[in-house]
Amino acid sequence: MSSSYLSAASEIAREAGALLARYFEQRVAVEYKGDFDVVTEADRASESLIVSRLKSRFPGHSIVAEEGFGVDRSSEFIWYVDPLDGTTNFAHGFPMFAVTMGLEQAGELVAAVTYDPLRDEFFSAEKGGGAYLNNRRLQVSRVSRLAESLLATGFPSRKRHGDVNIYFYHQAAMLTHGVRRAGSAALDLAYVAAGRLDGFWEFRLNAWDIAAGLLLVREAGGCYSDMHGAEHHFDSPELLASNGLIHRELLSLFGDIFANRIRVPLPALAGGPAQS
Repeated sequence: MSSSYLSAASEIAREAGALLARYFEQRVAVEYKGDFDVVTEADRASESLIVSRLKSRFPGHSIVAEEGFGVDRSSEFIWYVDPLDGTTNFAHGFPMFAVTMGLEQAGELVAAVTYDPLRDEFFSAEKGGGAYLNNRRLQVSRVSRLAESLLATGFPSRKRHGDVNIYFYHQAAMLTHGVRRAGSAALDLAYVAAGRLDGFWEFRLNAWDIAAGLLLVREAGGCYSDMHGAEHHFDSPELLASNGLIHRELLSLFGDIFANRIRVPLPALAGGPAQS
């Protein structure tokens, strides 16, 4: 049955992605939610389309969506929808954003799609059926050492001055091949599933940001937890996803950082003392 859900989600996500691509070419006006979070006409139009299509196809399903068109959690089936993941990128004309939709049945993820319309890259997965990029089966990377890995993370658009992730970013950047910060958690997770990234972590993500990506990673052979190694839930304060092979090393590094054991000191500023 999940195949029918995946087929419907694929069709809807492609339609929403085409809509976003048209808006992207027009460089739509930007509004602010609070002091920092941006929202555009494209977010609302995409979400309205997705929610309308889902309600038509699956009237008994609940929908939880970022911009508030869907807030219901009463059904056994819950769709988690981000109609435009990477809104800040989109608003600035930076071509890194996606439509992402994940379906949960009785607390378990069963279907997922993440669509990057500018690259026409369609990531999909269903429980027990594997993960795919367009028609190619995905497999996480085989990198087994943290020192050889490429990671990704993200930072909040609001209250960034109080975000502790800068400590994790610095340590990971010094101890790996590098850390990318592309601005779309949905695509970061899809890239872990595709083997383009070896791991991803971030604090305070929402269910609609990651629902699809978690299933993609799992079905591609990877794993995820919170950053302490405990089971991850949608209300967990942080997420770590990886190819599985470097997961333990990442947890060890993050454990040191949480305990304020800094492995690599910050470099000295010109004319100033080194920081330890």
